[in-house]
Amino acid sequence: MSTTGTPVVPGVGAGPVVRPGARTEAPADEAFVDRDTTVAAFAAAAATVAERLTARASHASGAAAEVLQATSAMATDRGLATFVAKHADGAGPATATTLAVTDLAAMFTAAGGLMAERVTDLHDVRDRVVAEVLGVPEPGVPEPEVPSVLFADDLAPADTAGLDPARIVAIAIRLGGTTSHTAIIARQLGIPCVVGVSDLPLDLPADGTARALVDGATGEVVLDPDPADVEARRAADDERRGAVAAWGGPGATSDGHAVQVLANVQDGAGARRAAAQPIEGFGLYRTELSFLDRGTEPTVDEQAAIYREVFAAVGAGQKVVVRTLDAGSDKPLQFADMGDEPNPALGVRGLRIAESRPELLDHQLDAVAAAAADSEADVWVMAPMVSVTPEAAALAERIHARGLQAGVMIETPSAALLADRILEHVDFVSIGTNDLSQYTFAADRMSAALGHLTDPWQPALLILIEQVAAAGRRAGKPVGVCGEAAADPVLACVLVGLGVTSLSCAATAVRAVGAQIGAVTLEQCRAAAHAALLTDTPEDARTAARAALA
Repeated sequence: MSTTGTPVVPGVGAGPVVRPGARTEAPADEAFVDRDTTVAAFAAAAATVAERLTARASHASGAAAEVLQATSAMATDRGLATFVAKHADGAGPATATTLAVTDLAAMFTAAGGLMAERVTDLHDVRDRVVAEVLGVPEPGVPEPEVPSVLFADDLAPADTAGLDPARIVAIAIRLGGTTSHTAIIARQLGIPCVVGVSDLPLDLPADGTARALVDGATGEVVLDPDPADVEARRAADDERRGAVAAWGGPGATSDGHAVQVLANVQDGAGARRAAAQPIEGFGLYRTELSFLDRGTEPTVDEQAAIYREVFAAVGAGQKVVVRTLDAGSDKPLQFADMGDEPNPALGVRGLRIAESRPELLDHQLDAVAAAAADSEADVWVMAPMVSVTPEAAALAERIHARGLQAGVMIETPSAALLADRILEHVDFVSIGTNDLSQYTFAADRMSAALGHLTDPWQPALLILIEQVAAAGRRAGKPVGVCGEAAADPVLACVLVGLGVTSLSCAATAVRAVGAQIGAVTLEQCRAAAHAALLTDTPEDARTAARAALA
């Protein structure tokens, strides 16, 4: 049997099929002592769960660290504790936790948007706390003795973040899209991954007798694969991996057209790891991720010290593109909290916060300028969630006043349509394909059910990127891509063909992207882009582009 889904991380993995372990439920006959005992038992279990997740986050980086830290914070959230206390009269800690999460999940679902997305995380916290209360192992993905393939309906972000690539050699999930947490973290970990496999069989025996092959380049999932086919695909994948490992930069097509290949980073430790790859700098420095646990705004000096650590990781003259605080929506910052909103993704986030809190932006720009003055890095600064020309003009004025290169992220359709006008004021633009797809298709980028719409291969998204790149050419200014699209080696060639001048992706994807671009000519990239633009579906766009690049 063979089925297909959306490929998100190239590579081939084969082996026995494993599935996430069963979740532990509160026993119907759970003993109740008194209210205080229930509340105390919950608090102790939640603290233990949070401590474990924080410890795992300290050994992770990028999206994996972010997800683990956010899940840890949810376990000790005062709102959850309040709901547990509400149910603590007459119920033991496991039951009270379950009832509390049921109430909260209903509220989150009714709120929709970002809040609805967090229900999966909430259930994950519930299951971990209940397991701790009952003294049984935490639920989640098993650690198989032999390299195995993971099948799941969906994965809690914390489960994905904790995967060991030596044990889980491929992932196939029924739900999810290209910008889901599973896809983003799997790409960071380098695990071949296919999402959106609607007919993925999840009733297979869990005794290791069922075997599967996952091809993260084609999207194929094959049950009981022919051993000869497995070996052939592995051999081809080994050859690809060899070419990837041998690539040493700088980014360019085989006929010499230069394309900067950069890394996305979030802190000093991650920056140093990324700098070990053959990169030309950092194309997206996510500054807000250093402050997710801060209750008060860090001082200018505190921020500058953090930024210096990142700037110091690159070579002299290498580019570092600093994104100002992308607070709000899925990255709430306590010191930049704008209150409850019915739809945070469409609310006051990113640059919009500066309207009512201008000091946050000014302090950050002062800190970036101070850190840049002490560094040999070529520091550029851009802001997220720019929608209209006056926003870009006012931002550029503030950045230029501090002697830095000024840019904006193109994440809204309005900014893409106004690219010519925006580029009259700024020195560069960078396309955030994750949010641009979300707003273009009116589809939550974390919604598993809408993953087909937020696929970065959607022709409508490619048309917008082409328009922005054309505006960049007319202005003679750089146009980069720093969303998940830049981490797909084949799509990277299409982006180059559309006129994009730099690509910034997870550090683990740098060599694959660079090697693929280096294996084709600029004319092939343009032909692939043209072919993709003529299609109507992501699947057809992928097929057409691959044919043009062959």
